[in-house]
Amino acid sequence: MESGRITILLADVQPIVRRGLAALLARSPEMTVVAEAATARDTTRLAVLYRPDVVVMDAELPGGEVDATIRELARTVPATAVLVFTAVDDEDTVVAAVQAGARGYLLKNSADDGIVRAVKGLAHGDAVLGPGIADRLISRIGSRAARHQDLFPELTGREQDVLELMVAGMRNAAIAAHLHLSPKTIANHISTIFGKLHVTSRSEAIDLAKGLRRGRAGGPPLELVRTAPVAAPRQFHRPVPLAGRTPAAMATS
Repeated sequence: MESGRITILLADVQPIVRRGLAALLARSPEMTVVAEAATARDTTRLAVLYRPDVVVMDAELPGGEVDATIRELARTVPATAVLVFTAVDDEDTVVAAVQAGARGYLLKNSADDGIVRAVKGLAHGDAVLGPGIADRLISRIGSRAARHQDLFPELTGREQDVLELMVAGMRNAAIAAHLHLSPKTIANHISTIFGKLHVTSRSEAIDLAKGLRRGRAGGPPLELVRTAPVAAPRQFHRPVPLAGRTPAAMATS
């Protein structure tokens, strides 16, 4: 943020929605709408041009899937936070957006002050989900964790929750928001998970979880998102710790 002002790009196919959001956000003197877009292509183009603090985008922009657009934004403007503001609330879309890197997901029936708080929160590094969205995600993750709790009996229930969210592609800030815990607590849980699973990185922990599920289920991986079929699960061995890097140090990303 420059000069303490939050810059915002609005992306929605409906001009009336963009105008309404612009008028609402303009009530806060620290917020400035720098551009508006009506397509996925214009969203990424204008984001690169203006480099806003927050992109507020619909999940159904013409010209691209929501997860592909978010990934492109993450690649080209990694400092920009994405808030999906939409009427679409099905689980597949929510999960795809969060896994792609969205730090917020609100429905268009949210209260005005909730939208303003969400934009401010994302601009300051928070992750924000509407109450119904968060409950739905946690319910889906929790039900799957219960079915596969025998995969990692050495992990506590909370550690299994954290691992499930890691597999879903969520970063620490988003996990903390989902579980109503502090980012430091999440980092501590991840460090403990590394130790119990004998891995030294986030990617190794995720690969291990996916590989074991595939092996136990005898079918496609039970993940939060659909993935293409893969080869037989890799074999995992106790890795040699990297010099100068401990599990605790690598749990904070």
